Amino acid sequence: MTVSEQRLQEAIDTLKSSGVRITPQRHAVLEYLLNAMTHPTADDIYKALESKFPNMSVATVYNNLRVFREIGLVRELTYGDSSSRFDCNTSDHYHIICETCGKIVDFHYPKLNEVEALAEQVTGFTVSHHRMEVYGTCSQCKAKTAH
Repeated sequence: MTVSEQRLQEAIDTLKSSGVRITPQRHAVLEYLLNAMTHPTADDIYKALESKFPNMSVATVYNNLRVFREIGLVRELTYGDSSSRFDCNTSDHYHIICETCGKIVDFHYPKLNEVEALAEQVTGFTVSHHRMEVYGTCSQCKAKTAH
């Protein structure tokens, strides 16, 4: 069993143990998300699967993503006023975002626990979480502008 097959099976087991029925569309959305390294939008997922599931609506994709988010299988990423993107990597990690094309790439860096501790100390808040985004231009966009 490959790593992606194992991740898919673990995700299906999580859904089943949460009492969620595994429909063919739900399976396809989950499989697409697990194999996507691009942090797709619901529309991206819909467009990728519409030929395989012509009767599936964008609403079906959104409903499945909501279920996955509530169970903890995906993280919803909201950046500014653009569409939400979905990330199957729910481990602690950060993102770098291309300001030209909008591509989002994961990068791992030690969790900034000291920042949370300092924020609590200075403000009196109880910190629940934080998010760090780094912005720049991806290599593909840099190559296009170099010509």
